[in-house]
Amino acid sequence: MRAVTQAEALQAWHRAYLGKNGALTALLHGLGGLPQKERPAAGRAANEVKQALEAAYEAHAETLRQREPERSLHAEPLDVTLTGRPARVGYLHLISQTRREMCAILARMGFHVLTGPEVELEEFNFTLLNMPPFHPARDMQDTFWVSDDVVLRTHTSPNQVRVMRGRKPPFRVIVPGKCYRVDFDASHNWMFHQVEGFAVGTNISMTDLKGTIVALLQQMFGNDRRVRLRGSYFPFTEPSIEADLECTVCGGTGCGLCKDGWVEVVPGGMIHPQVLLNSSIDPERYSGFAFGAGLDRLAALRFGVGDIRPFYENDLRFLRQF
Repeated sequence: MRAVTQAEALQAWHRAYLGKNGALTALLHGLGGLPQKERPAAGRAANEVKQALEAAYEAHAETLRQREPERSLHAEPLDVTLTGRPARVGYLHLISQTRREMCAILARMGFHVLTGPEVELEEFNFTLLNMPPFHPARDMQDTFWVSDDVVLRTHTSPNQVRVMRGRKPPFRVIVPGKCYRVDFDASHNWMFHQVEGFAVGTNISMTDLKGTIVALLQQMFGNDRRVRLRGSYFPFTEPSIEADLECTVCGGTGCGLCKDGWVEVVPGGMIHPQVLLNSSIDPERYSGFAFGAGLDRLAALRFGVGDIRPFYENDLRFLRQF
């Protein structure tokens, strides 16, 4: 057995002598054929031999286990002087890059970055934003309900009420985060990202909102990219606007992302007086503006992608292009 140098060969030796069909096992089974007077002495001798062989087997197996690293090193030599394989360098997702850039731009304008819950109370998601039960504006937001009064938030706007109830004007705040709606096409997804921005103080006007939106988009896309403002309707702002950006994918000629050369990216307006009242802020003394920038569309425009859905398909062939 001591001449055995391979673990596989040692296992074969064990099977040949000590295994179920081994030689020693067969000898032990044959003790019954001996005369009765000889059986005790023969049994003791056979057991002593078996114990000695088992002990020798375990000791030699341990010796082989200790020698295995050295044997493997000589059998499969490793040249430690060779250059190793470089690790693949990771990078931020396109939407994460866009979110960081936008938050940095708005932070330079004096906005504080906060967070809010994705699973939201219906009261904050709708009612306190001037959309009581059965308000027709709720039909614009098909929602994922957790229970009768809990919903996956459909926009980041509930953070307006949460923040305003905990702060005294003046303040400027942005809240980036995920939102959920039943939408799915080139410019919509059932899960998407927004950056909610709002400012409350004295003498805040629509001009302040316009200047903030235009400055944000020009810093992200350059001064040559055209921005269009148009009237709109949202229950929680009055008056309401939508800011469109000239499509960077088609150059304004029309494509699957923009349809007519423009992409809606930053809807907003002046915070409705009722929302201020719901947030314990006196609308006779204070005013404010709010906007909700769509990060997915801004990322598509920033990187020249004609469909936002590939951002979430985890296809590295797509993501590594950028």
